[in-house]
Amino acid sequence: LGAPKKKPIYQAEFPEARSQRREDTLHLNQLTVIHAALDMVDELVWGTQAMYLKQVDRFNDFYVSAFVTASHARFMLLHDARNEDGVKQFFTDAYEAYVRLLMNPFFDSGAKVPASFDQRIRLLGKKHF
Repeated sequence: LGAPKKKPIYQAEFPEARSQRREDTLHLNQLTVIHAALDMVDELVWGTQAMYLKQVDRFNDFYVSAFVTASHARFMLLHDARNEDGVKQFFTDAYEAYVRLLMNPFFDSGAKVPASFDQRIRLLGKKHF
């Protein structure tokens, strides 16, 4: 999850969703792949009104999918299986959790993301992947 100024504010990995970990994933710097796809997201966001941008980039056998909120916060997912429906539903549910987090009067946007948000996102990852 990236803030409008390209600063990552939350990241999670769902290793339990993979059936087996391939050798190239051990050496793949996932943040670099996602960061490289930010430019494509920035281009696509101005050409559509949709929040879900689908697959925006590909690297070897990995896909990068994106979802951009009205405030230009970017949800990006690096995955190795084409599951468009699951990815879209994950982004929709994660967006709902994000909006609830922002609506909390006790949450400071500059503070660390609370554990309850992390638990919710991990639960969604298990559910959709």
